[in-house]
Amino acid sequence: MDEKKNFMQPESLMMSYGYKPELSEGAIKCPIFQTSTFVFKTAEEGKAFFEVAYGLREKQESEELGLIYSRLNNPDLEILENRLTLWDGAEDCAVFESGMSAITTVLMEFLSPGDALLYSQPVYGGTSHFIEQILTRFGIHVIDFDSTDTAETILQRVEAAGLMDKVAMIYVETPANPTNALIDLKMCKSLADQFGTEERKTLVAVDNTYMGPLWQHPLRHGADLILYSATKYIGGHSDVIAGACLGSNELMARVKGMRTFLGNMAGPWTGWLLMRSLETLKARMNIQEFNAGKVAEFLQNHPKVEKVYYLGMIEDQEQKRIFDEQCEGNGAMVSFDINGGEKEAFQFLNNLKLMKLAVSLGSTESLAEHPASMTHAGVPPEDRVKYNISPNLVRLSIGVENEKDIIWDINQALEKVG
Repeated sequence: MDEKKNFMQPESLMMSYGYKPELSEGAIKCPIFQTSTFVFKTAEEGKAFFEVAYGLREKQESEELGLIYSRLNNPDLEILENRLTLWDGAEDCAVFESGMSAITTVLMEFLSPGDALLYSQPVYGGTSHFIEQILTRFGIHVIDFDSTDTAETILQRVEAAGLMDKVAMIYVETPANPTNALIDLKMCKSLADQFGTEERKTLVAVDNTYMGPLWQHPLRHGADLILYSATKYIGGHSDVIAGACLGSNELMARVKGMRTFLGNMAGPWTGWLLMRSLETLKARMNIQEFNAGKVAEFLQNHPKVEKVYYLGMIEDQEQKRIFDEQCEGNGAMVSFDINGGEKEAFQFLNNLKLMKLAVSLGSTESLAEHPASMTHAGVPPEDRVKYNISPNLVRLSIGVENEKDIIWDINQALEKVG
């Protein structure tokens, strides 16, 4: 199977990689291993499994790790994690019960009291709350920056705070939700190298949910860890909540260790659902990207639309440079400012017939929401103003419906805005 990994594309390997039918009565698809615990053949085998699981020794080169307990490992999760590494070229992966589980576990593992976290703005509302309201309760310093800040500006800010030797992690969400603003990952890597010391490396963690595993690969641009809300494109059917973290074997051993003791790993049913979804990931995302381009083009020319936020229509030269260097697609997220304010945005949303008025993103159905009063309601008002999360901003997650039907729906809803 590892030989296939060297020359086959991820979308081909999603059907079989990491799974041996002969171990499951010849079933062509991996069964759901709905069990809490696993039987050891001998006491010696059980001892050996636990030694590796708890880091008492390194796994030997020819040693096959065994199953212990579904909080530690489960066939559905292990196969899923193996397959997820293929898209981003990661060494290892950990799957969680939610995207926030993945994010909070990583932050808790790699940050200690007295450390500083440098993070991009805007970020998902739940992430923002955890960083600003929870981490700070444990003596962790937080400093934000945005897509308009240069490396020099960021360095000056950290230096002025007296935290140059305290930055343990740079946390980035790019493109930003909901405006598609881009953060330069190579710049973040350069900053991390300047903050790091011989004793401790400063890590770069990237929330890649908005682009999914297809359109951006942060590890290639200096990131150490990738985070996903697997609920979104990876799950893609609005029927499962999950998260994932990917990176090197060394870092993922620490992430999985923390996951074991927090107990927030995904269950076998979640793993099975995500494996099902991975088989159609590229096909779904290709259709969504195509549809999003058509929608953005329509909105760009509509008289009731003030501005469109879409990666395929970047006007700022610096943002375009970043896009060309680190993005491999335009994505399927389109936001726009409607002429007017909240009243007009709500009129548009309330008159949609095909698209669903709901939060989340990346699923087969097209979704529309109002960030300022929904997903980003917890963001301080002054920050909403600063990052263009205005009352007249509408966010669209484009699905796999026929693009003409999506555009018809958007058009008829816009016509009812008065």
